[in-house]
This record gives sequence, structure tokens and C-alpha cells, in this order.
Amino acid sequence: MKRAVVTGASSGIGKAITQRLLELGFKVIGVSRSANKDDFNHENFTPLQADLSDEASTLLACGNLKKENISILINCAGFGKFEPHEELSAKSITDMVFLNLTAPMLLTNALLRDLKKNSGYLININSIEAIRASKFAGVYSATKAGLKAFGDSLFEETRRSELSITNINPDMTQSSFYDDLRFTTSAKEEEKLLTSDIADAVEHIITMRKGAVVSDYTIRSLKFGITKKPMI
Repeated sequence: MKRAVVTGASSGIGKAITQRLLELGFKVIGVSRSANKDDFNHENFTPLQADLSDEASTLLACGNLKKENISILINCAGFGKFEPHEELSAKSITDMVFLNLTAPMLLTNALLRDLKKNSGYLININSIEAIRASKFAGVYSATKAGLKAFGDSLFEETRRSELSITNINPDMTQSSFYDDLRFTTSAKEEEKLLTSDIADAVEHIITMRKGAVVSDYTIRSLKFGITKKPMI
């Protein structure tokens, strides 16, 4: 049975992807700060607690995962703060860069040999912000654009192998990502994405004929909508 690693597996998009992979018959190692066996009532789920915004914790996770013979790595963990740049704290900036960009690079570095050997899949969950410019999103957009550039470059680097690499760029997706932000997704179904939509994309990618790769997968809501939260 093939093994997959999903970061950010305890909530949101990562949780939906983890559930889908379990349904498809994979063993899944779910990585998050709060990961535990109760996240999924499934014998093929293994939690791995790690703070991927912290270097020491991330490197420890990389060392543990190198022992697992991984076939799929899905870099999903991430967070964003959307404020004027001068109002961001230094910690917000460094944590965002490390979690959204540095940690995926370190995990990929640790697992790349196995991914290539196993004709595997590397999937980066980026953001629509990776391919457009929005105000108050400078650091977040930079991390996601950087992750996309990393995936694109690695795609070219590894084309002699059987590794498939895809960047998924979702638009606003209803999830806990917005819990601490001043805005959230629209209540209207046609103005938002669901986490299951991203899981559908992952299933599509890993069930395609191996000779074909969707290297860049952008998913948009049919219409645009956003809900601003009331000021407290």
C-alpha cells in the first residue's frame, strides 16, 4: 500500500485531501501541530505532530518521514495575514515565509529521492494569489508565488524521472483559513470553492495516465464573492 504525506491535515483543505486519499486506499501520514489519531477514524491514518513554522520541528519531521518510503507529498499547510505591510509584525512575516515556503522546500528535499524512485506525486497547494497581485497580500502572495516557482523549476529538473509535479492554485475556499481574518468566503455556493473541490483536483491528478501531467491547476469559483466580517 502506497504512503502519502499531507501537511495541514487536521483541518480545511488538508483534511479533505487526507480523507480522499484514505478513501482511495492510501496510507496517509497527516502532519500538523495538533495531529492525532482521532482526526480520522481510519486504520491507515498516522498522525505526525510538527510545527512547520519552526525550523527544529520541521527538520525533525523531515528526518522521521525519510524512513517511510513515501510516494505522495502534498504540501498544504499554510496561513496568511492580509494587512498593510508596515503593520505586519516581524514574527508574522518570518512565520509565513517559513510555513508557506521554507517548510515545503525542506520536506521536498527530504523525500524527493523516494518520490522519484516510487513514480510518485508532489503536489503543492498554492493559492490564486500565486498568479495575481492583490493589495495587503504582499508577503502571502510572495510565499505562494515562490512555492509555485519552486514546483515549476523542480518539474523541469525531474522530467527524466517518473515523478509528477503539480501546483494547485485555488481561489477562496470555505475553510478555517479565514477564522482569524477580517473577511471570509461568500455564503453563496457559486461564489466560493469547497474543500472537496480541491480534493477532487488531487484525485484527478493522481488517477490520470502517468504519461500526462497537469503541471498547473487553477480552480476558480464561477462568480466572485467575499464577505467582510463585522468590526468588533
